[in-house]
Amino acid sequence: MKKTVWITSLAKDEPRVQKIMAQVKTYGMAPEGHFWADENEKMTWVGSRERMIEKDVVAWVILVSEEEIEKPSVMYGLSLLALTVQAVKGVKFPIFFLCDGKTISNPPTPFANALVVAESSAWTAKLVAKTAVAPKVVTGEYRFDILGDEKLGQWFEVGPVSDTWKGVMFGISDGEINFQATGPKGGLPNSSVLNYAQQGLKLNLGETEYTAWALKNDVDSDSSYYVRVVGSPGSILFSEYAGSEDAEVYVVKLS
Repeated sequence: MKKTVWITSLAKDEPRVQKIMAQVKTYGMAPEGHFWADENEKMTWVGSRERMIEKDVVAWVILVSEEEIEKPSVMYGLSLLALTVQAVKGVKFPIFFLCDGKTISNPPTPFANALVVAESSAWTAKLVAKTAVAPKVVTGEYRFDILGDEKLGQWFEVGPVSDTWKGVMFGISDGEINFQATGPKGGLPNSSVLNYAQQGLKLNLGETEYTAWALKNDVDSDSSYYVRVVGSPGSILFSEYAGSEDAEVYVVKLS
């Protein structure tokens, strides 16, 4: 099987892209990719996701532009793409931020395992090492994915890997939640019956305030909780919602 490296260029810098593609080809790998479109409301990254989850794509290289990487909307969109690829390939899927100048500190949660490397360094050696063996698909305590498109909107999907949650709560730091549902995992349900649905819950975690929705439906390993979000929240949180004060809360920083 050929090895494909997906390249995302944040700026439309064709000479730089051509240079990186040539370096990838030198090591017998096939470069493919796209120029990033900062249009989160259109979910333009969905098309890239469909290619990136295929088996031959072994790594993701992001060509950092100092101007673009400073935009919260850009990092937010990259985080969503990372999350939905990791839902298939696991959190160990190799991701590189290739910097030509400004580096990246404190990256969002989906990039906790990403390598931040200088373009002038021997980064290709690290790429070869990371792709020499297919990484084991590592799952955590929860499932997380992003669904939707420009018409359906932006939907977050969460659920347990093996346990059963006695209800679910989902909060955002910015933006607006305007719909929630439960149903079989892997796709939006046609209909949903909600048990004890709640809206507009306020929670504080550190200095960040979250607005949350919740319901008491059971969600197990074969089902999911879906919530539609308008906007680009910098942080989200979710947890089992069973009225227990010691329920573990998961926080995902997105920008």
